[in-house]
Amino acid sequence: MTSAGTVRVQEPITGGGVRRAARLAAVPLGFGGRAVAGWGRRLAGADGDAVSAELLERNAEQLFAVLGQLKGGAMKVGQALSVYESMIPAEVAEPYRRALAKLQAEGPALPVAQVHRVLDAQLGTGWRQRVRELDDVPAAAASVGQVHRAVWHDGREVAVKVQYPGAGDALAADLRLLERFSSLLTVVVPELDARAVTRELRERMLGELDYRTEAAHQRAFAAAFPGGDVRVARVLAAAPQVLVSEWLDGEPLGRLLGAPAAGPDEQGRRDHVAQVLAETMFSTPALIGRMHADPHPGNVMLLRDGALGLVDFGAVAELPDGIPPVLGRILRHVADGDADAAVALMRAEGFVARDVPAADVLRWIGGLADPLRAPAFRFHRTWMARQGARVADVRGRAYQQTGRALSLPPQHLLVLRVLSGWMNVLAQLDVTVAARGLAERWLPGFAP
Repeated sequence: MTSAGTVRVQEPITGGGVRRAARLAAVPLGFGGRAVAGWGRRLAGADGDAVSAELLERNAEQLFAVLGQLKGGAMKVGQALSVYESMIPAEVAEPYRRALAKLQAEGPALPVAQVHRVLDAQLGTGWRQRVRELDDVPAAAASVGQVHRAVWHDGREVAVKVQYPGAGDALAADLRLLERFSSLLTVVVPELDARAVTRELRERMLGELDYRTEAAHQRAFAAAFPGGDVRVARVLAAAPQVLVSEWLDGEPLGRLLGAPAAGPDEQGRRDHVAQVLAETMFSTPALIGRMHADPHPGNVMLLRDGALGLVDFGAVAELPDGIPPVLGRILRHVADGDADAAVALMRAEGFVARDVPAADVLRWIGGLADPLRAPAFRFHRTWMARQGARVADVRGRAYQQTGRALSLPPQHLLVLRVLSGWMNVLAQLDVTVAARGLAERWLPGFAP
């Protein structure tokens, strides 16, 4: 066994409902206490902008520190929300950007003795004959499990994914709890219907607990992308709480976020990566009836040979008939600016709960079709921030009611959530993508 350094360790995740609830409950209480303190400091003559900046910094740190410590559903929801960071208003973006990046990249690790006990239980005590070497220090730690670099018995480098003991109970408990405390998550994305998001994520995440299901999804993606610009690691062994795959050598896509391209060559590389990523996400529902449903930069690797590596197939949406064609037809009408045709189709499908002006509906959902209005579109933070401001616009009550009047089936909401999540990732990369051609090729109902 080898050791690469020192990491923080944690006890196995337990249900611990009272303790976990107390931690979550302390977050809004902490926000309130700091708001009162900030008001007092303003009365005492402290600079108002400085006080507000300090409050935002502490709020962000506390929120994501609690989510990270809880792991389970709390951290998973925090990670899912983190891709929408570019929609946060500019005046509060920076402290949340730092806290979100920390949540995406860090997490306390499971002690190595616990890792060995999980491997004994899942692979049998003879696993040491199959896994020749195992790094004690995890290469990555996430919401319900962590990954260790190892050497397989035939000399191949592998990734050994180990689920935290008690993760299932904690995940279910956290997701039930977060629905009650969902309002605190709106500090990440103002006006977000966090309760609806946590409900949808709960259904999706509970399916992630059996790594054999994840292995089946990973094998399907690997078969669809045997080589070329996209790579998926082959699965070598799978058990309910352990998954062993070939190691992909590279760096997370997240390393590029927040830093401008160094020059034209680097920008060209980013644009190519973004084009490949976008085509992968558009094409897999048609190719294999599945969609990677965890839009997160940590799930995309920049491999050393220039290819794109996809990882973490716990959250995969099964779409046996592909993306519903009605979504493609609606997006085509919106992209063409035909509000009447779009709303007529939405009403016919029961997607609009009550009578609202077609122009308001077009303004509400129009941002989804912006990238489809021209042969190529530049995704960037300013554009994404405008979409967030548009959806969260509180200046017009009637306009706000437009969003509440829309009622899409869960399957359609899932597709739109995933696509909008990947759009947020592209915006953080600041890249140009030929999205309209991809939609015409892979999005059923979009092509004229």
